[in-house]
Order: sequence, then structure tokens, then C-alpha cells
Amino acid sequence: MNTDAIVLDGFLENATVPGDLHGSTARFRLTLSPTDERTDETVLPCTVTDPALAHAVLHDLAPGDKLRVTGHLHLPRTPDEPMRLAVTTLAVLDTAPLLTDPAPDATAVLERYGPYLCWFDAGTPTVDVFTETGTWVGSVTELDEISALLDAFEQRQAASGE
Repeated sequence: MNTDAIVLDGFLENATVPGDLHGSTARFRLTLSPTDERTDETVLPCTVTDPALAHAVLHDLAPGDKLRVTGHLHLPRTPDEPMRLAVTTLAVLDTAPLLTDPAPDATAVLERYGPYLCWFDAGTPTVDVFTETGTWVGSVTELDEISALLDAFEQRQAASGE
């Protein structure tokens, strides 16, 4: 085990889960997106063994939250052992956007692409894309058009000096 702690920023991939029957440990997956390119993303399994921190992880976090975690990376020693980050501290940098009333949109999914949010709704043929601060980026009708839309938006932002 490496004795140097590392600090990583990423997004909570899915809901957190207890690591034991008593909820004194927790597990979650952190999506790291260093370049905002989907192909550069890494999903890192994380564990929390401190009972107080585990309680906070299990009850206070929601998928899509942006987190800063500090911990020790455990590399596999055998082929059947997973790589994981043993988290010692955690800070919420930004909370996931909340749907005011998700019931009418039971067929909709909000997915994060780095600093962008995509709204997929099975009831419509389009995917709406926003920045995480709520700025409208645009809509596409095909999933493979999202990258081109994001590239064009970033070029417009760079040209305008934002």
C-alpha cells in the first residue's frame, strides 16, 4: 500500500451502498473526468471505513454530487481483487441538480458529461444539454451528436472570452 494520500475530484456515479450490515462502512463509485472528454473518464471504486464518515456518505450524498476525496489507493495484489480508493476525508464541492417533481418525468434521465448535463426523455426525440450552472447548450436528436454539440459550444465560449 502506498502511504501517500491522494486527492481527487469527481462525480458520484451511483447511489452509495453500505459496506456492511450495520452501515458502519460505505462504498461508492467516483467518476473522474480530467479533460471533460468521455473517453478520458475513469470510474474508481471507493470505500469508507470511518463510521461517522460512512453515515454521512450513506445519508447525505446523491448521484451527480461533485466530490473531493482524499485517501489511499489500493492496487490489486491478485487478479480477483479490485482496485479501490480507501477514503479518509470527503467534501461536497457541488450538489447534483434536483428535480422539483420527478414523478411526471418517470421516463427521463439526467446524465452528467463532465461539466455538462444531458436530459434524456423517452417521451421526446431530442436530448437537451445544459452546463452544470444551467446555461443552455442545445439539443440533439442522435446520441453521437452530443460530442459535436459540446465542441461547438466550447469553441463559441472560447471565441467570446468566457
